[in-house]
Amino acid sequence: MKPFFSHSRAVGLLRLLVIVPCLLLQACSGPSLPPLTENARVLAFGDSLTYGVGASKGQDYPSQLAGISGYEVINAGISGETTSAGKQRLGALLARHDPELLILLEGGNDFLRNQPQDKTKANLANMIEQAQAKQIPVLLVAVPQKSLFLSPSPIYAELAEEYQLVLIEDTLSSLLKSPSKKSDAIHLNDAGYLELAKAIYQAI
Repeated sequence: MKPFFSHSRAVGLLRLLVIVPCLLLQACSGPSLPPLTENARVLAFGDSLTYGVGASKGQDYPSQLAGISGYEVINAGISGETTSAGKQRLGALLARHDPELLILLEGGNDFLRNQPQDKTKANLANMIEQAQAKQIPVLLVAVPQKSLFLSPSPIYAELAEEYQLVLIEDTLSSLLKSPSKKSDAIHLNDAGYLELAKAIYQAI
């Protein structure tokens, strides 16, 4: 009488028990960023939250990220900028600096000015595509929508899924709910920018 499990069948079953959990783990792990070189150049692109409105000199999040990481972090924030203006100036900055990573934190001024969300989403998608066309990875930071609860706008999660991006979704919303971390209703203070920098460094 032949044994129910032959040696080859047992080996095949063992392989399945090893491979299937690995595949499931990969599927659940989501997008990731490639490792940066030791002295990587990072482009921090956005509006006043990148520029550092509300921060002391040298305490904006790009400066604090540079201090934490040792990377060269270029502050390409312009206070008051909308995504329509952002998509127009991003290409020249990518060409000039050739960064290893783009940190994209923009959209807040669109929300404050009640711009249509589909337009904001399309502009952000354009910026993501500009970077990806140059093989530059994108780290996306979600901005709270204009609401009482300061919840992150869903367009960021949608974009992250569509373009397979690493997304920092809740950090900014949480910081802006904390009086000790902000300088006014829509900007952080030194401590808040430090927490944002730490969250970004952890994601990198």
